[in-house]
Amino acid sequence: MRRSSPSFRCLCSVSGSETGPSETATAQTPRKKRVVSGVQPTGSIHLGNYLGAIKNWVSLQDTYETLFFIVDLHAITLPYDAPQLSKTTRSTAAIYLACGVDTSKASVFVQSHVRAHVELMWLLSSVTPLGWLNKMIQFKEKSRKAGDENVGVALLTYPVLMASDILLYQSDLVPVGDDQKQHLELTRELAERINYLYGRKKWKKMGGRGGSLFKVPEPLIPPAGARVMSLTDGLSKMSKSAPSDQSRINLLDPKDVIVNKVKRCKTDSFPGLEFDNLERPECNNLLSIYQLVTGKTKEEVAQECREMNWGTFKTNLADALIDHLHPIQMRYEEITSDPAYLDRILSDGAMRAAEIADITLNNVYQAMGFLAR
Repeated sequence: MRRSSPSFRCLCSVSGSETGPSETATAQTPRKKRVVSGVQPTGSIHLGNYLGAIKNWVSLQDTYETLFFIVDLHAITLPYDAPQLSKTTRSTAAIYLACGVDTSKASVFVQSHVRAHVELMWLLSSVTPLGWLNKMIQFKEKSRKAGDENVGVALLTYPVLMASDILLYQSDLVPVGDDQKQHLELTRELAERINYLYGRKKWKKMGGRGGSLFKVPEPLIPPAGARVMSLTDGLSKMSKSAPSDQSRINLLDPKDVIVNKVKRCKTDSFPGLEFDNLERPECNNLLSIYQLVTGKTKEEVAQECREMNWGTFKTNLADALIDHLHPIQMRYEEITSDPAYLDRILSDGAMRAAEIADITLNNVYQAMGFLAR
């Protein structure tokens, strides 16, 4: 779910087809495995967000039951532009659709439109040890940069919201980048803690059916594109929060901007181009981007670019990026020209998500001893 998303918190989950703790599947119509993922709406969606997460969703939606949401609640953990939040939320939703998310296969919704996310977060917060949150690396890094006066409690507790995002949908596998593994571990620990404190026989005594309240999710690291690096520093992840826009390719960048960014991106003085040389992080990153946007294999790119100079390669890379992003940009313009269509998509998606999330939430309320509504 970090994540998106933060620089980018990606909140992704795949749920098994067997009956979940909070849902009943019939033998005649077993539930598909479920994928839940989200990107934060602050800043512009960039190539790292797309290649690391959104592009993978398009293939996942053909196999799994999929729910993709815009994590607007995570967007307020640091100072942000309030008037812009709703605009960027709509823009992010439109980008999901423009990138190929098919609403006949996937539910697209806004995180804050499904209230169960926040309610479950509060219940999970009641059993989350403070020491677990104090260990979160991203909290330490971001709070040090922002300063104590600019750090709200939400920056400390957002991993609990991320856990809520995942556990609400009874997730088996969570596709996450390397920087989100720690948050997934906290989610797993919380699931086990709640199951121990309130699940099984204890839940049955409260009138429930017993068993685990939550599945304990496992990590799934995407095989390629999970960590696209900055154009100005091959050792740093491409990020919305980086001060220079030159460090990233935004999905809506016009052609001339893409050409200029690629032309000015950091390279090295080694002869030829190659993957996996630790002394050449920028070279490895740019070749990886080229591979992903052209659809070629790593071996094909290595062979093509082995003797190539940077000038020629940068021209090829810019052309490949423009060709790949042009249909996305055209589709985005079509979607945003019809606000009513986008509103309908988000409303329908939130309703479908709430139907699933409310089952989990009501079971947790019951197991924790709350009076039924």
